[in-house]
Parts: sequence; structure tokens; C-alpha cells
Amino acid sequence: MKYLITFLLLSITFTSFGQEAHRRWRKMNQIRNDKFDLILPEVMKENKIDMWIIMNREGNFDPLYPDMGEGYVGLTGYYVFTDNGDGRIERAALGVSGYLLKEGGAYDHFGSALELKEYVTERDPKRIGLNISKAIGGADGLSHSGYKELAEVLGSKYEERFVSAEKLVSDFRSRRVASEIAVYGEACELSYTIAERALSNEVITPGITTLEDVAWWIKEQQFKHNLESSFGMPSVYITGPRGVIATSTDKIIERGDVIMLDYGVGLMNMYTDMKRIAYVLREGETRVPEGIQNAFDQGVKVREIIKKTIKPNMTARENEAKVYAALAQAGFNKMKGFNKFTELDKTDVIIGCHSVGNWGHGVGPSIAFFNPVRLDYEIKPSNLFSIELFAYTKVPEWANAKLRIPLEDDAIVTSRGVEWIYPINPRIQVIK
Repeated sequence: MKYLITFLLLSITFTSFGQEAHRRWRKMNQIRNDKFDLILPEVMKENKIDMWIIMNREGNFDPLYPDMGEGYVGLTGYYVFTDNGDGRIERAALGVSGYLLKEGGAYDHFGSALELKEYVTERDPKRIGLNISKAIGGADGLSHSGYKELAEVLGSKYEERFVSAEKLVSDFRSRRVASEIAVYGEACELSYTIAERALSNEVITPGITTLEDVAWWIKEQQFKHNLESSFGMPSVYITGPRGVIATSTDKIIERGDVIMLDYGVGLMNMYTDMKRIAYVLREGETRVPEGIQNAFDQGVKVREIIKKTIKPNMTARENEAKVYAALAQAGFNKMKGFNKFTELDKTDVIIGCHSVGNWGHGVGPSIAFFNPVRLDYEIKPSNLFSIELFAYTKVPEWANAKLRIPLEDDAIVTSRGVEWIYPINPRIQVIK
């Protein structure tokens, strides 16, 4: 009887694991099919690319390998997409195989990598997009040797038709379908829940817990929920009158500390990026000091202005100019560079509202100084953004040194503007 009970318990456990894995696989298949049906025809036409070839080698996969459905690749394999002008993109997997890829239902044809030249010649595309990019790592999957091999296999006639698929990759990944947003919402729920638990007395005991203890607790939660991350170790750091004191180190968290958390999780090829803030009460305190609370409140005002100002169907650069103009009108000062705050009695601000989604820092339009190329990309409805800002405000309790308040939560841009996907950061969390 004892062995029977053990067997049944193990069977239940394995079944539950199988159900969750199958659920996630089905969701990712739905996303893939929806994007191939709805997004790919649009973006290939806009970028005037007749054929898109994504090359993979065993042990050296293109960054879009998860988006394409993965699969088994021997020496070399290709995902090939062709716009035949009928409104639907033809999809082939040459040299890429496997049960999961075939059962996903996204591809019309499976064949050998040796078919590539014949396949291309039959369709005779005028412009062939390849994943080559100086500015976007996620669009730069083709290696130098891979390029040379493609040129050799297809010959000089088609090599002359090779073009960068940089913008195509950005458009394909950053324009979202409903099934994708549903998964992203699930990832965000897990992300902010873990973050807010991390910065609480559940995890932190003042005078005992270290910054790295908190970071490792977060990592353990990611492991428990089978979550990935694009940021490695979560950034758990203390900010004082002279700036950041320590990040995810053995520094012990003490009373009076202002703690920041910057991290994100990955679920079903969707990655979050968000921040949370906490204050550790000193003996006798019952709330956050007024100066620190005011600094947070100024950051919230900045966030509201950003949310109300960003609109689709204009470039990220045009949106950036509008945001800073609105902030200036509201009495905030635009900084000349990151951490270049002033002695003004105003709150200094810099924004970094970047693309997010298939990586913590996505490949779509970006209202951020650190993504200069994508500042000139047009923001489209369904783009996901990390609404990120840094607001520096004087704190009387710190002899008027400025406290940097970083706020960051993920949102979607719709025809109406910015809409939050989940409950955003409402307050400084209090650790007793």
C-alpha cells in the first residue's frame, strides 16, 4: 500500500507538470500562428521584403529562435518566409524539424536544408531580408560565416538581393496580438507580486538580511515558478545622500535605508522590466519621512504626465519632445544626461521609456536616450513599453541632497494612448 500511494503521488505530480508544460506550449503556438497570420504580412509589405530567411546552426541559434517555434537543427537550418502577394505569408522550415514544431501548425512545408537554393529560385524574390544589424542585437543573428554560406549556396544573383531585416525584426516583434498580451499580463502579475513580496518583512529583517539575500530569494521564486530573466541577478540596491551605496552585495539592510529593486521575469518568451521602492523604518518611526515621500510623489507626477502625453502613430522622438515639453510646463527640469542632476530647487528628470516584451529591453520603438536608432521608429498601437523615469528631488532630511526616484512599470500603447497592464507601483513600501 505504501508503494502504491507513493506511485499515485508521483503520477499526480508528473501529470500536473505535463499539464502546465502543455498549457504554455499551446499558448505559445497560438501567439506564433496569430503573428504569422496578422503581423507578418503587414510588416513584410511595409519593409518591402519579399523573402525573409532566418538561419540557425546547432548550438548557435538566432535570437528569434523561440518566436519561430524552435525545433531540432542539425548542422544548419532555415526558417523561410515568402510574400507571394496573396495576403498570406508562406512559411517553410528547411533543416529544422521536431514533434513540437510540426504539431504547432505554423509551417506549410518541412524539408531539408539542401532544398534552400531550389526553394528560393522557384520563388525568385527581389529583396531577401537577413538578420543583420549594427544597432539592434536581437536583429543581428546571422554570423559572418553564416552570411558567406548563404551567399555561396544561393549564388551571386541572390546575394545582390540581400538586405538587412533590422526594421522588419523590430516591427514583427514589437507589434502585438491579443494572445501575446494575455501571456504578457500573466508574466507581469508574477513579476510584480514577487517584487512586492521581496521588499517586505516576509523577506527582510533589518540588521540581519543582506541585499544579496533578497536577490537570491527572488531568484528562488523564479526557479519555483519556472521563470526566466533577461537581467541575470536582480538589482537590489540602497540609495543614500551620495547615491547608490551597494547593489545585490553582502551589505546588511539597516533601518533608515531606501531600497530599490530593478528586475524582470521571463514567461513563455515574454519578459518584464519593473522597479519597486521600500523604506526601512527607524526606531520610533511609523511612516516614510516627508522628504522621501515627497520625492516619490514628484516621480508619480512625472509618470502621470508621461502616461497622458505618449500617443501612437508618431515617432518615438516626436513623443519624447512632447513629453519633455509637458514636463517643463509642469515645472520639472530636463537633465542633460543620466545622473546629471542640478542644484535647482526643481525636480530633475530623465526618461527612458523603452520597448519591452520578448526581452527586458525590447527591439521596438524606444523613447529612450540609450536607443538612438529606434527613437526614429514610429510608435504603433499594440507596442509594449516600459514606462521608465528617474526623478531627482531634494530631501530636507538629507541636508537637501537629491534622492533619485526610479519608477518603472510596463504598459501597452493603444489608439487611446498608454494603458497599464497590471497594478502599477502605488507607493513606497514600508519595512518595519
